Amino acid sequence: MPRQWSIAAPWIGRDRAARTLGIPPLLAQLLYNRNLLSDDDATSVQPAQRQAVRAFLRPEIKTLADPELLAGTEDASRIIADKVRQRKPIVIYGDYDVDGIAGIAILWHLLRLAGVNVSYYIPHRLEEGYGLNSQAVRQIHDGGADTLITVDCGITAVEEVRLARDLGLTVIVTDHHAPGETLPAADALVHPRLDDRYPNPDLCGAGVAFKLAWAIARRLSGATRVDQRFRDFLTDATALAALGTIADVVPLIGENRVLARFGLSGLAASRLAGLAALIEAARLEHRALDSEHVGFWLAPRINAAGRMGHALLAAELLTEADSHRAREIALYLEEQNRKRQSLEKSIFQEACTRIDADRLASDARRGIVLASPQWHAGVIGIVASRIVERYRRPTILIALDKSTGQGSGRSIPPFDLQAALRACGAHLLACGGHAMAAGLQIQAEKIEAFTEAFVERANQTLTAQDLCDTLRLDAEVALGQLTEPLLKEMNLLAPFGPGNPRPRFATGLLEVQGEPRAVGRGGEHLSFWLTDGRTRRKAIGFGLAAHLPALLEHRRCRAAFQPTLNTFNGRRSVELRVLDVAFPE
Repeated sequence: MPRQWSIAAPWIGRDRAARTLGIPPLLAQLLYNRNLLSDDDATSVQPAQRQAVRAFLRPEIKTLADPELLAGTEDASRIIADKVRQRKPIVIYGDYDVDGIAGIAILWHLLRLAGVNVSYYIPHRLEEGYGLNSQAVRQIHDGGADTLITVDCGITAVEEVRLARDLGLTVIVTDHHAPGETLPAADALVHPRLDDRYPNPDLCGAGVAFKLAWAIARRLSGATRVDQRFRDFLTDATALAALGTIADVVPLIGENRVLARFGLSGLAASRLAGLAALIEAARLEHRALDSEHVGFWLAPRINAAGRMGHALLAAELLTEADSHRAREIALYLEEQNRKRQSLEKSIFQEACTRIDADRLASDARRGIVLASPQWHAGVIGIVASRIVERYRRPTILIALDKSTGQGSGRSIPPFDLQAALRACGAHLLACGGHAMAAGLQIQAEKIEAFTEAFVERANQTLTAQDLCDTLRLDAEVALGQLTEPLLKEMNLLAPFGPGNPRPRFATGLLEVQGEPRAVGRGGEHLSFWLTDGRTRRKAIGFGLAAHLPALLEHRRCRAAFQPTLNTFNGRRSVELRVLDVAFPE
């Protein structure tokens, strides 16, 4: 189906607000579209609102919320500081994704800096699955640990935490996932949603670890203002917090925006050998790194370790690896990431063939569930995301291993995936996650019944409109409006991500100049020039080569696009990254 365009209506207060704030009118429109300005500001922008806009466009690290506001942080930091002074051995137990690994690295470096014996444990994705497990708890206890700190997991591990306490371990749970009906009886629970005092309920696992590290540093410094060595470390640690924040796809607003903005600015200059090696392997040296570089280049390489094998290597990369070892690991992750991409492509093609052949994306089936014994459990989550993009339906893919299956799902905004899995829980061995991404374990003989229950839930919840692929655009603009100074002003909105999307615009009806052509290795991209008779801009549409025949036929079109600033041979020019084209009816 063709994508629907939803272009935001021009804001009546745009020009007046722009004059008051000293910004371009189009930037005022973008702030309005992101609810940073309101209709109340149409006649006069009040000082408080002016300050809010200024804080958004130019965030400051000092605006981060006090770590002690985070539920459980006071108790956890006090307990851990005491353990540090007593030189008790500590084990950090973290998830195998970027968020978990970055959180492990933050606490590991802080505790090593404090002089304590600290190590980490990451479960094997395929052999142990997500979260705290009893066998690992016993292994950690038998290894001589005194204290167990979870990162990015543990809030639903009621039985496992009870076992750890029974064995004599001190247990600190730090997590950001949705709690269950019963909370684990840990010595301290650090979680952004357990107390309304904390202003950022969407803090990721690495963000929680950063706040706890900050609080521990205060305890060890004996003051609110931490010692210089801890201050230097916390500044560097924002790079790790930014990795987790961006990779975990949490809203990039408020505190998350501050962490991402400052972490990105320090990422390329980080003193961590692992980050430098990772950036070099991804060929991103000498670049100003943004959220897309993290989301599409760095994070997949870190995740490749856990998806294709064991995430311990990725954790080593961000903790104890020296420059030589970091380069070895980074090159290995590069190869693993290439294998992951090949495997992902194969599974995606097979899944789409089955969906199309069996009409699994018809109007009568608004959810998709597929299973196969040939699929790799570490990759199916990414494939599920691509299927959601293509078919606009919540999707669960299950990798079967003999009598059981491990599933991974992705969703669309109107459908709470975690709630749906809980509603279908009678068919599952276990499940957990978020509204937009979740995982499950299931017995093979239950898959058919689960599939029908899940599809029925989707049918009852989702409307036909929910299934439409709607492209939300900020404004219709003329080509002449898109200047280099304007793009620099708009870049004050960065970093972009959920809650703060990259600006997208629509053109009016334009002429196609010259001969459009398919480009790229497989000829899958579209390159052409657009003009309104006064200004012309180069346009590139990634994955849009299918529109070439229509473009040649009509010679006129509208474009939905993101403006970009291209630098080539020392010359800079504004170009259009085209997302969709529409032709005269």
